[in-house]
Amino acid sequence: MTVRFLLFAIGGWLATAPAIAQSNPGALESATLAIGDAAPDFRLPGIDGRTHALTDYRSAPVLMVAFISNHCPDSNATAPRLVKFAQEMAARGVAVVGINPNHPEGLSVDELGYSRYDDGFEDMKRYAVEVQLPFPYLWDGETQTTAMAYGCLTTPHVFLFDAERRLRYKGQFDNSPYADPASIKTQDARAAVEAMLAGRPVPVETTKPHGCSTKWRAKKESVAKRVARWDAEPVMVETADLASIKALTTNSAGRFRLINVWATWCGPCVEEFPTLVQAMRRFSMRPFDLITVSVDHPKQAARVQEFLEGQHAGVPARTHSALKKEGRRTNHYVYADSDWQPLMQALDPDWPGGVPHTVLMGPDGKILWRHTGELDERELINRLVDTLGPYFSPGERG
Repeated sequence: MTVRFLLFAIGGWLATAPAIAQSNPGALESATLAIGDAAPDFRLPGIDGRTHALTDYRSAPVLMVAFISNHCPDSNATAPRLVKFAQEMAARGVAVVGINPNHPEGLSVDELGYSRYDDGFEDMKRYAVEVQLPFPYLWDGETQTTAMAYGCLTTPHVFLFDAERRLRYKGQFDNSPYADPASIKTQDARAAVEAMLAGRPVPVETTKPHGCSTKWRAKKESVAKRVARWDAEPVMVETADLASIKALTTNSAGRFRLINVWATWCGPCVEEFPTLVQAMRRFSMRPFDLITVSVDHPKQAARVQEFLEGQHAGVPARTHSALKKEGRRTNHYVYADSDWQPLMQALDPDWPGGVPHTVLMGPDGKILWRHTGELDERELINRLVDTLGPYFSPGERG
C-alpha cells in the first residue's frame, strides 16, 4: 500500500492504474484523497468535442469535480439539484466539472433498469441534453485513471478544491438518494462551498457518498457470469385458458406487466423476442414482469417451449418470489383455444387483431400503453422508464 501511495505522490499512479484495474479490480475502491491533497490532473474528452484538463479551470476560486453517471437512479435524482447549484454558483465564479467514471462493459443490463441510457460516451450526450447539464461532462470510462486517482467510489461522488486546488471537501452532494426535495436533510457540498467562498473552515470536510458503485471495466467477467446465470434459468410453459388470461389482466400482484401475444410462425414476433428478453432482464430489479402468451395451436406447446429455451427466456430469479405469492409457476403460456376472439376481448378490447400485440398494464390492471406489430427496442425502453420512473422509490432501494 505504501508503494502505491508513493507512486501517486510522484505522479506515477495515473500511469499504473490501468494495469491495476485489470489485475485487481477489488483494490480500485481503496484509492483515496486526503483533505489537503492536491487535485490530480486529468485530460479527458468532453461531450462538447474538446479535451478538458484541470488547468482549464485555474481561475475558479472553488472547483467541484462531481463524478456522475447516466444510469444510476441516485445520480439521476441528484442531477436536477446539481444543475441548480451549478447555475447559482456560476455567478460567484465556482466551476463545476462532471465526470462519468463508468465503462459500459462493467454494467450488467439489470443495472440499467432506471435509465434509458447506458454509460457510453454517445449516451452521455443524450443524457446531458435531457437533464440540461450546464457544465462540462467528461468521460473517464475508457481508462478510468481519473476515477482511480480521485478515489471515486460511487455516482454521485463530489470533491471540492480551493483556489490552490487543495481538497477541502469530499463525499455526498447532499444526504438524499431520492428525487423528492422533502427528503433532503443536509446539503453538505453547498455548505462547504459557502464556507470556502467566505474564507471560513468547512463545517464537515468528509461524508460518505451514497449511490451506485463505480462500474470498473474489469468487472466485465462478473457481468458475463450474471448473463450465464440468466441463460441457465429453466423455461416453463403452461397452457392458459380464458379464465387464466382474465386472472392475469386483473393484476392482483400489483406489479407492472408487459403482456406480449405472439406465435412461433409469426416473423415479427420472432424478430422482436430478444428485445423482450432483454427488457425482462433490464427491469428485473423493478416491480415488473414480462408475460408472454403464445397463440400457436395448443398441440404445438413443445415447439413453443423449444423456442423460448433457445431465447434463454427463463424467468429471472428475482421474479420467482412474486410468482410464488400469486400462486403461479411461470410467465410463459400457450393459449388453450384456437379461437382468438375471446382472448382479444379479455386482454385488450381495443386490440385491432394480429400478432404480435403488446400491452403494458399498471398495478391496478389498467392498460397504460398498447402496440400492435414489431416492437422498437428504444421505444420500448423509453416507455418502460417513463412508466416505472428513473429514480429510486423508498420501497425499491436497499
